Amino acid sequence: MTPLLKVENVVVRFPLQGSFIQSLGFGSASLIEAVAGVSFTLKEGQTYAIVGESGSGKTTLARAIAGLHHADEGSIQYKGNELCQLPEKGFKKYRKDISMIFQDPFGCLSPRLSIKSIITEPFQIQKMKDKDLDAEAKRLLSMVGLPADFATRYPYQLSGGQARRVGVARALSLNPKLIIADEPTAGLDVSIQGELLNLLVKLQNDIGLSFVVISHNLNIVKHISDKMGIMYLGRFVEEGLTDEIFKHPKHPYTFSLLSASPEPDPDAKIDRVELLGDPPSIMHRPKGCEFHTRCPFVKEKCKIEIPKIVYPEQSQAYSCHYSL
Repeated sequence: MTPLLKVENVVVRFPLQGSFIQSLGFGSASLIEAVAGVSFTLKEGQTYAIVGESGSGKTTLARAIAGLHHADEGSIQYKGNELCQLPEKGFKKYRKDISMIFQDPFGCLSPRLSIKSIITEPFQIQKMKDKDLDAEAKRLLSMVGLPADFATRYPYQLSGGQARRVGVARALSLNPKLIIADEPTAGLDVSIQGELLNLLVKLQNDIGLSFVVISHNLNIVKHISDKMGIMYLGRFVEEGLTDEIFKHPKHPYTFSLLSASPEPDPDAKIDRVELLGDPPSIMHRPKGCEFHTRCPFVKEKCKIEIPKIVYPEQSQAYSCHYSL
C-alpha cells in the first residue's frame, strides 16, 4: 500500500554568505547541509513526530515537505507523486492537501487583516470564488472551538491559545489530508497545551487527518504520535514506533533526551544521562559519529568511523556503534 508521505534521503543546503563567514575560511560559494539525508514514511491517519534540539534541522525539513524550502537531493512523495523539483505552479495543486501550522502564532497572522480574512484567504489564493466566506469562517471557527463573532476580531485581540486555534483553522480551510505542525504548543501554559492537543486528536479522529509534528516536548510526542524520528545535526539518529523508542531507546542521544524529560511521579527512579556541552556547528561537523563530542559512552571507534544505520527489527532503526 502506497504511504501518504514518503521522505527518502532528503538533503537541504543553504549558501554561506557574508564577509564574516568568508573570514572563517569558507569560500563565497560554500554550502551547508541543514538536512543531511533524512528518510521516513507516514501512513494515512497517523502522526509522525520529529524531535531534536534547536538548530537540528527540524523546521527546515518540515518546510521542505510543505514546499516552502527547496530540497537539493532526495525524494518527497505524496500519495506516490514526486514533490521535489516541482515549480511553485506545479506544487500549487497540492496546497489543498498539504497544509502547515507555523511555529510563531502571531508572526504568521497579518495584523491588518480580520480573523475572517485570515482563515478564508486560502480560498482566494486557490480562486475558489463559489465559496460563501462568511459561512466558511463560521464553520472553521466552530471546528477549532471559537465563537463565530471571532471572525470580526484582529490578531492583537487574541490570546496565545486563541491565536494557535486561528492558525489551525486556517490550516483546515481547504480540507487537507496532511498537516505539518511546527511546535504547535510552544509558548502555551500546560492547560492550554492540553486543550490544543485534544483538539488536534479530535480532528484526526473526526476527519482522518495525518500529522507531521515538530516538537521539543517529549511528553506531547508520547501522547499524540505513532512514529517518531530523533534528529541531530540534520540527520536521524533513531527512528521508529514511538512506543518502542520510549520503552527501549537504542541511541545515547535519544536516551539522554528521554531522561531529561520531566517525570510527574516524585517517587519514580530515573537513570539520568547528561549531555556533554553544546551541539557542534553544522559548519564544522565532527568526524566519525557526529554525536561523539557529547556522548557519555564515547569510545575511540566513535571518533573515527561513521556508524551505519542498524535495523534490528521493523519497528525501530538507529545509527550507533554501541547501542544501549
